[in-house]
Amino acid sequence: MNYQITALIEREGDGYVSRCPELDVCSQGDSIEEARANLQEAVALFLECASPEEIEERLHNRNVA
Repeated sequence: MNYQITALIEREGDGYVSRCPELDVCSQGDSIEEARANLQEAVALFLECASPEEIEERLHNRNVA
């Protein structure tokens, strides 16, 4: 299944924090590119490990708020 998600990247201290608000998944990196790549990996791992119900619940909760 394909999902359209958002990547928010903000500078924090000497690095960057990346966040996917739809799935409530976060990561970090020393550069914007690294933070984005790490977030992509974290999202992929979440989607691989989470149950379909957990994924839909997180996506649904974000659309309702």
